[in-house]
Amino acid sequence: MSYHIRVRACALIIENDAVLLVEFEDENGLHYNLPAGGAEPGKSIMEAVQREAREEASIEVEVGQLAFVTEYAPHLCAYMHGDAPHGLGMIFECKIKEGSSPSFPSNPDLNQTGVKWIPLSELDNIVLYPNMKQQIRDYAKHKAARTEFIEVYKLPLNQ
Repeated sequence: MSYHIRVRACALIIENDAVLLVEFEDENGLHYNLPAGGAEPGKSIMEAVQREAREEASIEVEVGQLAFVTEYAPHLCAYMHGDAPHGLGMIFECKIKEGSSPSFPSNPDLNQTGVKWIPLSELDNIVLYPNMKQQIRDYAKHKAARTEFIEVYKLPLNQ
């Protein structure tokens, strides 16, 4: 069975005023993403968050509260990501489990070049997809127990 909306599970890991990001270099140049990927049939969203953190950053995480929900609607964002499918991103606050530390995975995603802590004060110096830099800074500052719905087409373009 196929669905018209892809669900992505994402880990938001903030420690010491820095966010853990996965680095990529491809036809779009150097850019960053949260550890994230598609939910798989028969697995929960929480399991998907844990799997993606393990696969992309070689870490074990405890999944906490839902921080953000993003929507990528191709008919509104086609200029951004071409033929990417309609998707919802569920971004959860996560804590790295004791004894685990981020590192480059032995089997990285295509075009993955690193796993990096980016200081929140330096987010404006990178390209982040989706461009949720301000939302991440606000979340780190307030850690509000609310979930924000982010429509990707309304975010500023990376410059």
